Amino acid sequence: MELKLISTFKPTGDQPEAVKQLIDGVNSDLKFQTLLGVTGSGKTFTIANLLARIKKPALILSHNKTLAAQLYSEFKRFFPENKVEYFVSYYDYYQPEAYIPSSNTYIEKDLSINDEIEKLRLSATSALLSGRRDVIVVSSVSCIYGIGNPEDFHNNVIEISTGQKISRDRLLRQLVDSLYSRTENEFTRGTFRVRGDTIDVFIAYGDVATRIIFFGDKIEEISTIDPVSCLTIENHDFQRIYPANIFVTSKNRIQTAIHEIQDDLFLQIEMFKNKGQILEAKRIEERVTFDLEMIKELGYCSGIENYSRYFDGRKPGTRPFCLLDFFPPDFITIIDESHVTIPQIRGMHGGDKSRKQNLIEYGFRLPAAMDNRPLQFEEFMSIINQVIFVSATPSDYELQLSKGIVAEQVIRPTGIMEPLIEVRPSLNQVDNLMHEIDVRIKLGERILVTTLTKRMAEELAKYLTKFDIKCRYIHSDIETLDRVEIMDGLRTGAFDVLIGVNLLREGLDLPEVSLVAILDADKEGFLRSARSLTQTSGRAARHLNGRVIMYADKITESMRKTIEETNRRREKQLKYNTDNNITPQQIIKSTKSMLNEFIQQEAKLKVYIENENIEVAADPVLKYMTRDQVKKTIDATRKSMEKEAKALNFIEAAMYRDEIYRLKKLFDEKNN
Repeated sequence: MELKLISTFKPTGDQPEAVKQLIDGVNSDLKFQTLLGVTGSGKTFTIANLLARIKKPALILSHNKTLAAQLYSEFKRFFPENKVEYFVSYYDYYQPEAYIPSSNTYIEKDLSINDEIEKLRLSATSALLSGRRDVIVVSSVSCIYGIGNPEDFHNNVIEISTGQKISRDRLLRQLVDSLYSRTENEFTRGTFRVRGDTIDVFIAYGDVATRIIFFGDKIEEISTIDPVSCLTIENHDFQRIYPANIFVTSKNRIQTAIHEIQDDLFLQIEMFKNKGQILEAKRIEERVTFDLEMIKELGYCSGIENYSRYFDGRKPGTRPFCLLDFFPPDFITIIDESHVTIPQIRGMHGGDKSRKQNLIEYGFRLPAAMDNRPLQFEEFMSIINQVIFVSATPSDYELQLSKGIVAEQVIRPTGIMEPLIEVRPSLNQVDNLMHEIDVRIKLGERILVTTLTKRMAEELAKYLTKFDIKCRYIHSDIETLDRVEIMDGLRTGAFDVLIGVNLLREGLDLPEVSLVAILDADKEGFLRSARSLTQTSGRAARHLNGRVIMYADKITESMRKTIEETNRRREKQLKYNTDNNITPQQIIKSTKSMLNEFIQQEAKLKVYIENENIEVAADPVLKYMTRDQVKKTIDATRKSMEKEAKALNFIEAAMYRDEIYRLKKLFDEKNN
């Protein structure tokens, strides 16, 4: 099946020329091209038209999960009949294993996996191995991290058809080998149940189950059923069941891996002993021996990814398999907001390497742990086929690789101009901002505010809330799906003001936003560079009344460049509007969240606003506690606070902190 673009729109403005130039470049086998497109010029629509024409599987790479979710939603709308997939890190929370020699502190790995995102990751790999050519995968940089061997994944795909002769027990063994678990009670993703001659398999990469009915040793019927009601949705003559986990391997490879791990363990123990590091020798022996026992008994162990090289059948020092290995050789890569995404890819390997080095040197892991890593930048560049960099502010690196092959897209088909930029003094900037917010709220418009730090974003949200301004803050501590929910809330009017640090820069499609306020705009640095200011200002470029207010006491070089470039683009847009008799029209986009249709999350956003006026609740238990009992309660609460803080659950930690304040107030009252 080929990619089929469904849209009521047609390319206009700069789009037709950009599409033609990019297609010509792809057909001429150009390795690198750049699409320089301003906010609101329809870069996503241009790429959609490109993909529909070149008929190649595509990887669309974004630098953060929020933008990936937005792109996933948009491409789902453009290609509703095709396989548009979503592949990001499935951790809601992840504390990597680490060792700090200076304080002799070992930090165990701790994580929380989001089952819905895991389902979507499996759906992406399954779609790529299905042989279909109409696959678009929208991914974060998670795609460069190690996953299972695609050959093993493919070898564990189960193909069944009606009339096929196969014993029921053999099919059950195949399901187990594909990491499906048998269940008699709770029927969840990745499990199967047996009722006589009927096998129900809840596929791990979807929301439906496959029912297989036997007659003797022959498959009589195959159907898709609702896993809750068990009602038949569709009957099939043929069906593929893909593995329940990306990290799947064969029994023979497991046995080979165990022997190789034992051999390397012996060498590592001898190495430590020869250096006189008896503690490290004992530590690695106990840890790996325990892991091997777990693998033999259960098939896995905590931290099994550190042994991935053995299970993948790779040689020492070779790169891990990743999502890119699941694509066919001729796939095309679209790197969105490339000026940010490229440096992020470049930096992933270094941080992982330094952390692993300590674990190996002090006997916590075998040297093979170093081969479980993200791709090095050079490895990434060697795997990808043809690349299109997409950015409103491409860096010199992308421009050099493209060798001047740049498709410029600075005209908006809607006729909307670049936002007006105004510089105001930073003195009393918050009071001035509140006035501007009030003006926009009365008009039913939305506001973005950018600060320099997370703490400033949280404090400003707290302050504005006191004045009954509906607002939220967003930064890197907010969980992936919650960020999507926050964006939906802003667009639908659940609140009016969104405050952030760096997540409000690139790519966010928020046509309801008419004002972007940049606090401390003259504080030169990464967040206030010319590229950052241009990107941040662009968030107001989708609104007819778009305006940017930079609060600053001086005009820096970065501010000057941003203002001059914005004015240049305004003049070009104005000329286009005049020549084509275009009256600018406000962009109106559906506020329906496509992502939430495909990711049915239960977790709701937790935004905690600190309460400075803490009052002691009328708790009958607390009232009659002695001073010693209150003190013990304070100590216990402090331990809970420290535990949450260590786990990076800062909202919960803050709640415990406020509880301590409340208890201390009660303790002081009992002293009087």
